[in-house]
Amino acid sequence: MKRLFWVLFAWLGVGCTTEYHPYDTHVKGEHNINPTHIQLIEKQYAGKQELRFAVISDTQRWYDETEDAVEEINERTDIDFVLHTGDLTDFGARKEFELQRDILNHLRVPYVALIGNHDCIATGRTIYRKIFGDYNFAFTAGSVRFICLNTNSLECGEGQPDLAFMEQELRTFPEGVTKTIVAFHAAPWSEQFDPELVEPFARLVASYPGVQCCIYGHGHHFGEDIPYEDGIPYIQCGNIEKEAMLIFTVDESGFSYEKVDF
Repeated sequence: MKRLFWVLFAWLGVGCTTEYHPYDTHVKGEHNINPTHIQLIEKQYAGKQELRFAVISDTQRWYDETEDAVEEINERTDIDFVLHTGDLTDFGARKEFELQRDILNHLRVPYVALIGNHDCIATGRTIYRKIFGDYNFAFTAGSVRFICLNTNSLECGEGQPDLAFMEQELRTFPEGVTKTIVAFHAAPWSEQFDPELVEPFARLVASYPGVQCCIYGHGHHFGEDIPYEDGIPYIQCGNIEKEAMLIFTVDESGFSYEKVDF
């Protein structure tokens, strides 16, 4: 609650000596987190046969719960990295991004954060790009290629997800990598997703080598579904207010996951 108070304080522009606008884009502190952490992940886990990562989502205004999740992850010794599937903010404000980044920076393992629909509000896209990097990106951890996508067409504009990016990733898929996990914020059946892109999106997902699953957030509850005939499971991570996360394990036999309360 203490951190939420300061976000509202800044949002209202209350201050004695400094005028603050919630949508200014003058980011303070660390920039370009995703590319920096991806370098660490790819270097540290090159060739690793068993991979374990945590998934959190929709941290938005729940700063205390996000801190609790960081503490829970830091107490474990089996997590390789953390994947945040978007909605770091409620209003796309700079102060929100900075507070969430500063909390997540206390993780003892690398993390990457996708863009959510709330992160696209106002100047949020500009701030996200400064702090985290490109809206669409990919990286390899062990034998797994992670394809991370912006699927927030309603808030971010038509043409999301970027099928050209997905096709390029397919054409240049790294040699020796045998598995794929696709991550995004909003599912193809959500109000955020461009309905005209659902079919080509699903077709491209199924075209990647050794697709294990799709991981997403946005819906604020946990769930799993196999929506298409390709048999690929789509697994939704609940919002951090639920005080739970998903822990995924990927090895030579495939993947598994568990919901962990904290």
